[in-house]
Amino acid sequence: MSQPVLPNVGKESPRAKIRWKMPSFWTLVIIGFLVLMVVFLVYPFGSLFLKSFFHPETEKLSFVNFMDFFTTPYYFNTLKHSLAVSGTTTVLATLIGVPLAYIMTRFNVWGKSVINIMIILSLLSPPFIGAYSWILLLGRNGFITNLFEKIGIILPTIYGFQGMILVFTLKLFPFVYMYVSGALSTMDSSLEEAAENLGMSRIRKLLTVTFPVIVPTITAGALVVFMTSLADFGTPLLIAEGYKVLPVIVYEEYMSDIGGNVYLASTLSTVIVLCALLVMFVQKFIVSRKNYRMSGLRPPVVQKLKLGNRLLLTAIAFFISLFAVTPQIVVFITSFIKTRGPLFVSGFSLESYRTIGFKLSKNITNTFYFAGIAIVIMVILGLLLSYVVVRRKSFITSLLDSLAMFPYVIPGSVLGIGLIMAFNKGPLLLTGTVTIIVVSYVIRKLPFILRSSSAILYQIDPSIEEASISLGVPPMRTFFKTTSVLMLPGLFAGAILSWVQTINELSSTLILFSGKTGTISVAIFTEIFKDSYGTAAALASILSVATVISLLIFNKFSGGRSVMM
Repeated sequence: MSQPVLPNVGKESPRAKIRWKMPSFWTLVIIGFLVLMVVFLVYPFGSLFLKSFFHPETEKLSFVNFMDFFTTPYYFNTLKHSLAVSGTTTVLATLIGVPLAYIMTRFNVWGKSVINIMIILSLLSPPFIGAYSWILLLGRNGFITNLFEKIGIILPTIYGFQGMILVFTLKLFPFVYMYVSGALSTMDSSLEEAAENLGMSRIRKLLTVTFPVIVPTITAGALVVFMTSLADFGTPLLIAEGYKVLPVIVYEEYMSDIGGNVYLASTLSTVIVLCALLVMFVQKFIVSRKNYRMSGLRPPVVQKLKLGNRLLLTAIAFFISLFAVTPQIVVFITSFIKTRGPLFVSGFSLESYRTIGFKLSKNITNTFYFAGIAIVIMVILGLLLSYVVVRRKSFITSLLDSLAMFPYVIPGSVLGIGLIMAFNKGPLLLTGTVTIIVVSYVIRKLPFILRSSSAILYQIDPSIEEASISLGVPPMRTFFKTTSVLMLPGLFAGAILSWVQTINELSSTLILFSGKTGTISVAIFTEIFKDSYGTAAALASILSVATVISLLIFNKFSGGRSVMM
């Protein structure tokens, strides 16, 4: 007899067993960041990198571009020039920044707040404004040049290698100063006290105890100086004249009026990136060879000096900082001097400001509009990305962190070329639009917010979030209501620094802008080349005032915290 067929009671069909589970909020955030990184970072730089391996005529795989670079003296010399400028600048900036930081943190010099403000102001203005200012002072028709010629003294030229070294050193030593100041202020004084008890002299103690302990900080500041001077091309374009460096050649090859060589420009960009990455790995290798940990429970006490020594060290610190901030002072004063064509004449007026208000108001509006949009996006992305990097550690989040920091070592011109090559045709056509400029700002300046937000998140005890969740508050709501509020100081510090860097950005904007999307930096650059020095000074003064206001706002709400945290 056949068995009766029983109904399928209490059993689920195979289809019913397959249930789709909604990913968590943070999983969606990680996936979203992966998509954004691939589209706006990996794809543009990957396209740029691959382009360098194709023959410009046959478009087949070839090393001909690299062979041309290393065998053609004109191109290969630019690499040697770039390394010479960056290396010399790094050494000089370190020799100035480290002793100045020691003086300011260990001795009771007068006017520390004023000196620090001048140093920060010199740091946060674009290098090409410094080049422009020194041309006004020491150029062929500069104020100081003419002054010395009247008494029969011919000063060395400001143009070429020595001019770039002067501009870059005075512009970039504050990076070393700010990094080393923070390290010296928190260093455990018991190490130095032990050295003194063993009978070490002050000089020997500095060379064998103090400075070796803060080697990671010194090399980190030096690395920033090297990367910044290697990537900048506004200063060489203005002041280098015949002393060509790599970023200038990249710009000229890509933007040539007679049809640029995109393949060679890609090759030159790849060389710059490889040089930057090599130096970064060398810095990491040097730091990884030793253990630099210390308790930091006993910060050093500021030493009180005798009147004569106090006067001497105060004078040294003041004059170095005054020399560094000279470009901002020069452009502000010259913006009010009357002009007749390319010449400054006696008397003061507001004519330069009236001219830019009439002719270049769009550039001014664009600068703050683009930067405002970029900052909002950066704050949101930096807040979320820093959280997944610190709290959701995995291979993917570490990869996201590395990808987000990668543009920090990339010249802006290289970024601009990569974005144009990636988005100058469908399906995503962005070239010539506001969007591509905002995207470049976000990619290039996000690392500032990411690092500052991550730093403060490490200081927030995870038990605070755990307590909130245990009380029934959902994890996502806990983040936005509790964690993000605690992260605001670090987020704000990074946002201010990103804002200042964004409104001053030139290199990527000069590649990406169209007739309607020019910014203040682009206008300054074009006005200088048109010999309209008065309007260029007025525009530069607007940027300087915007920077000062940003710093004042930061100081008001940060309680005196360093903007370089």
